[in-house]
Amino acid sequence: MTALAGLFLCGCSAFAADQGAREAFRRIDTNGDRKLEFSEIQAARARMFDRLDANHNGVLDPDEVRAAVAQVKAKRDIQAARFAGLQAEASRMDRNGDGKISRDEFTAAIPDRLLQADTDGDGALSISELRALKRQ
Repeated sequence: MTALAGLFLCGCSAFAADQGAREAFRRIDTNGDRKLEFSEIQAARARMFDRLDANHNGVLDPDEVRAAVAQVKAKRDIQAARFAGLQAEASRMDRNGDGKISRDEFTAAIPDRLLQADTDGDGALSISELRALKRQ
């Protein structure tokens, strides 16, 4: 998992510090407007879900969430370690309370930090908004 993964999972600001962030930004910014629209973030989250769903059963069970957290911790990236917040975020994503996170639940969830970073309320994160998020 990269720091970018942390951004989309729990709103971690490590994304902007990641050397590969520019390339990741370009991949996610599919319309090339130099903003990450929430719909683009949700599409990236859907692709991320597919990588995290180790058994490909369409849900992230607690073991898969723990495995994702352990993978980030193993890299010892201090910023990305905030990704451990995924465990807390997981309960918020689990809208139906079944103890698992479906692909739809995972994709629909935009972390609060990202929603709050959208200071102009346009449903997208500009480069300046992402930089401000990094400084927080």
